[in-house]
Formats: sequence, structure tokens, C-alpha cells
Amino acid sequence: MEPNQLADLLNQFKAGQIDLADAIERLRRLPFESLEFATIDHHRRLRCGFPEVIYCPGKTVEQVVTIFTRLAEHGGDVLATRAGDEQVAAVLRKFPSARHHATARAITLRQTEPQVGNAGLVGIISAGTSDLPVAEEARVTAEIMGAPVTTIYDVGVAGLHRLLGRLEDIHRAKVLVVVAGMEGALASVVGGLVSSPVVGVPTSVGYGAHLGGIAPLLTMLNSCAAGVSVVNIDNGFAAGYIAALISRQSADR
Repeated sequence: MEPNQLADLLNQFKAGQIDLADAIERLRRLPFESLEFATIDHHRRLRCGFPEVIYCPGKTVEQVVTIFTRLAEHGGDVLATRAGDEQVAAVLRKFPSARHHATARAITLRQTEPQVGNAGLVGIISAGTSDLPVAEEARVTAEIMGAPVTTIYDVGVAGLHRLLGRLEDIHRAKVLVVVAGMEGALASVVGGLVSSPVVGVPTSVGYGAHLGGIAPLLTMLNSCAAGVSVVNIDNGFAAGYIAALISRQSADR
């Protein structure tokens, strides 16, 4: 339930448009909904600022569609991450207005008007083209949460002039998500150039001793740039979510 929906419900009760029993019954469904295979947290939008997100791997097509439907019925925006082809096709059949973001492997359903206002700009930076799936997941997440986003892709440290050529755009951002595989040095480089917080995202892109993302993870964790924080390997969703929350804080000042 969206905050404005809760306010409408309370105003309807106050005005005598619905009785107490009806109000209680509608509120009873607010905290969570128990299904055979899932317990859907309908209260999360009120607590955390965005509804529960569907992580698709490990779920059947039917489970994804059912959870997506239950979330959509409550009127909020819906985000499903790491969706497979069959899951995407089934959701789009039921929700033609939903959007599939192929590179990000995500599905979104926009049902509310974005409240961007004075929210701070989120900058998404990727080191290489191979990092785009993770960077795009961050972008899609931040945008469905209402943050304005700019993207700066393929500007890794192997050609530092590419990054320096975008400094004006980088400095406009209130928070930066830096996505990098290989050795993961880009997060530290960006962190040393800006006064904004940097969310580093190590990716599993790289050769042998890269160890599936462990090498850039350790590089980012050991960054000497004080403004860099780090999320898990390939976790563009978490980075985009955190960036959107920081963006909102900028708007509240």
C-alpha cells in the first residue's frame, strides 16, 4: 500500500464513507500476505520507501507471475530482477504495460507518478561494456524508485582520458555508482575526484586470478578514497537502491 492510499483510507473512514469493519478488513491485508510458497511484505513501501522486490532466480514462472500480480494489485510500482526469458514472457502477457529491460535482466511496472522533485542526480559509471548488465540493473532500480539518473559507460582506467572527459557530468551527481570488474580500480579513482558518496560494485568480469569478482571486491574494500562504500559482487540492484535513497536525502535538505 502506498502512503497516499493509506491516507485516503483513513480519510474515507473519518468522513463516514466506509465503516469500521471495512477499514479494519482492508488494513488487515496491509502488513503481509501469506501464499503457499511466499509471504509477501505489503508493508515495505511504508517502512522502507519502496515495495518488496522480486528476485526471480530459483522461482518458477507461476510463482513470479503470482507475486508480481499480488504486488501490482496494491497499486505500487513493481520491480523484478534477474528475470529469465520464460518469466519475462509470462509477466508481459499478463501485464502488457510492464517493461522488460533486457540488458538489466529486469521487469518494471510503473503505476505511480515519479516524485523526483529536488532529488539529487544519480550517476551510474561503468568501467567496460562487459559490466553493462550490472550497471543497467543499478540504473533501472534507481529510476523505478524515482531517482533522476545519468549514465557514463565504458570509461575504465585503461583509458583514463575517457573518464576525465566526463568530469562535468560526474560532478553534477549527488551520488555515484561505479561498476567495475578486472582489478576494480575505477571506484578508487572516481572516489578521489568527487565530494559525493561513491557506491562501488565489483563484477564477475575478468580472467583467472580475478577469481569471479573477488579481486575487484578486495580492491574496492581496500580503497584509500574515503568516500567509497562497496556492495556485493554483481549486485547492481543494491547499489541502485542505495543510490536512490541517498538521492532522496538530497531532496529533503
